Amino acid sequence: MTMSDDDILAPRRSRSGSSRATSSGTETRGPIIDQDGREIRSETLQQGFREFGFELGKDNPFAGSPFGNLTREQRIARIEAIAKLLDVAFILPGTNIRYGIDGLIGLIPVVGDIITTAISLWLVREARALGAPWYITTRMLGNVALDGVVGMVPFAGDAFDVMFRANMRNVRLLRRWLDKQPRI
Repeated sequence: MTMSDDDILAPRRSRSGSSRATSSGTETRGPIIDQDGREIRSETLQQGFREFGFELGKDNPFAGSPFGNLTREQRIARIEAIAKLLDVAFILPGTNIRYGIDGLIGLIPVVGDIITTAISLWLVREARALGAPWYITTRMLGNVALDGVVGMVPFAGDAFDVMFRANMRNVRLLRRWLDKQPRI
């Protein structure tokens, strides 16, 4: 006896219509709830299993952006989180010196500095997408350029990366500018 996809995915129904089969074969009662507290209909689950794929279109929330459509606050939080990861995520044991993956990846000659500079340039691009004016993005690009050029120098450049913290400076520049903007 062979089971089709419909047999596997079809939920069991009781008299009330609210039961479903679990992987262990037992029945549970009640609706299926997503992470936002909304009820998910079983038809949606079945359709999702059968048609797993990504299509670019106007109804797809992931169309046009690899990270989905984020709000302004979510973009700012993402920029701040990445800047912290790059510049101040860790503490050197026994000291008060903070460093991030920028200093660690920078230990790889040339390639490491190119990678961290590319990530820093992406942060500047995100700031521009948030509406940062040319004079803010120019200063941010100057910080990234200085960090990238000096970072190419073996060992001394890595120490400079740890102390200069270009990404945190850029987040501070962006945050100051955003704080001066009128609330909408």
